[in-house]
Amino acid sequence: MAEWKGIIGNSFSADSFDSYCHTLTWSTWRPSFIVLHNTGIPSLTQRPNGFNKDQINGLQSYYRDDQNWKAGPHLFIDDRQIWVFTPLTVSGTHSPSWNKLALGIEMLGDYEHEPFDSGRGLAVRKNAVQAIATLSAILGLFPDSLKLHREDPLTTHACPGKNVRKLEIIQEVMDLMIKRHAGEHPIKPAA
Repeated sequence: MAEWKGIIGNSFSADSFDSYCHTLTWSTWRPSFIVLHNTGIPSLTQRPNGFNKDQINGLQSYYRDDQNWKAGPHLFIDDRQIWVFTPLTVSGTHSPSWNKLALGIEMLGDYEHEPFDSGRGLAVRKNAVQAIATLSAILGLFPDSLKLHREDPLTTHACPGKNVRKLEIIQEVMDLMIKRHAGEHPIKPAA
């Protein structure tokens, strides 16, 4: 079995996630962009209260023991909180072409069928935008470098679903970065 990188396994509000990320140092691995995913299964309907610690530990068993992976995605985001899974300062496993290059964010929901612009889906979206804005500002990543899992040439499914529109997310991240981090990092298009 591959050497498991471990998990953090803690949940944060958007504000406490921002504070947590400011304590980290990316010295051995530094991501170049962020990849956005959705869980599909479980859907929002299947997790009416979002994720809990036992479910996060179950995901660790799934990735480590069943899949024999070295890591999983970096974040799991639901409508209530942001869960740090794989440490943000090491590469994860989430997208075949981009594992060594990008942070992977899993959003709870099936956005092929569930709404992403209302109800709980909107709350997940807002938490995801907050997390992406924080990570982009701290790491100096340009919001338009964001990729959707379905853009990976080695991926065969439509993750994160048709209801997740990349340009809308990028704009929301840029707007939030300007509001929260004005003067810290310039926002310019990726080269």
